Amino acid sequence: MDKEAGGRRWTMKTLTIILYVAVPSVTYACLGLVLWAYYKNPNWWLYNYNSETTLLVPLALGDYTASPVSHVKGKAFNRFVTIWLENTDFKKAERDPNIDFFAQKGITLTSYFGLTHPSEPNYVAAASGDYYGINNDDDNIIPANVSTVVDLLEDKGISWGEYMEFLPRTGFTGMEFKEPKSHKNGYVKKHNPLIMHASVATNPDRRACVKNFTMFDEDLENNTLPQWMFIAPDQQNNGHDTSITHAAKWLREWLEPLLDNPHFINNTLILITFDENETYAKQNRVFSILLGDVIPKDLIGTEDDVYYNHYSELSTVEANWQLSTLGRYDVGANVFSFVAEKTGDKIRDPENIDDIYNNHSYGGIFNSHHSRWAPQPVPDTEANYAGRRVLEKIRRQYRNQQSNSPYKGAPLMVPTYDDPPVYPEGWRRQRRRN
Repeated sequence: MDKEAGGRRWTMKTLTIILYVAVPSVTYACLGLVLWAYYKNPNWWLYNYNSETTLLVPLALGDYTASPVSHVKGKAFNRFVTIWLENTDFKKAERDPNIDFFAQKGITLTSYFGLTHPSEPNYVAAASGDYYGINNDDDNIIPANVSTVVDLLEDKGISWGEYMEFLPRTGFTGMEFKEPKSHKNGYVKKHNPLIMHASVATNPDRRACVKNFTMFDEDLENNTLPQWMFIAPDQQNNGHDTSITHAAKWLREWLEPLLDNPHFINNTLILITFDENETYAKQNRVFSILLGDVIPKDLIGTEDDVYYNHYSELSTVEANWQLSTLGRYDVGANVFSFVAEKTGDKIRDPENIDDIYNNHSYGGIFNSHHSRWAPQPVPDTEANYAGRRVLEKIRRQYRNQQSNSPYKGAPLMVPTYDDPPVYPEGWRRQRRRN
């Protein structure tokens, strides 16, 4: 008995020693691997998504939520809200009674165009003034040296925020998140324009302003909504996995009460638009509406047939707050006409709007066809249109690379698949990195 008891004590002692040695060793080894991975690529989490990894991101990076407030007056509005729905032909949207409800309260933009197909490049373009050849919905990360509308807003002290339905937490950088109860498709990264830009995704202070609808409700109640907002419903409510009937019904139920809420409507301009049309063979014309308490009474229920595209979001915001520009296709885009009347911007007409299709992407750094790859484009730092100059930090960054810029002359018409950007001879022949 004594011998057996002694053997058991020896075994327990051995196991205790092993545990004391093994557990810290394994822990330190795992920590070492994480530190090594971070040293090799500090932004590894941007490119390696799975449910386990993304759960660790807030712990590792200290994500928090911010609701900055500002009160910078604009020439036509003091708050800009854009709400994006999905993949609907112009006529189909026009016939929906809930879409028409909003059209009767504002200005219908009858010649507003998406820029290409599929979804992702349109969202990217609205944030930074180009879609860089994207012809897919892949996990494309626009490099950190590309500025966005955030840089322009912050330069003037204007608060901003994104509100994404079913975003699982503030600053989430994962590819998708399903609705918890139904397990249907919910949030998708390809519809989040700012988080696809590394200048936002790698900045904790900026990620803090990328929030979900729960935070929208809190900010609304606390009267802490920002002056610039991008709002995207989930894959059900935006019509992507459902229909325009479903999306428009959701939109009316969600937005109509806000139109009477002074925490939301306070010198506010709202743009309701679609990322792209559904039928690729047709012109990529998307039904879009301007509404809010800044719409002149004599324009309520009217139509505006001026040519606009997603870059007009940028140019309108730039003109309203007298911001700098990004030196890309935002520079020459038409400002929404009722805003242009107050900012002094001139409206330009295309030679033939019937020739505009915008249904294929031109080549670029993120184009999936090897033969259509092109280098990352350099902004035109000398662009000066309607008195607006390129943001100073962009000018400093790229002023010595102007011979490589495909953006010249503040064009109204932007490149297309058939009429791609013109890159300097030789520079465009750089070999794609494998």
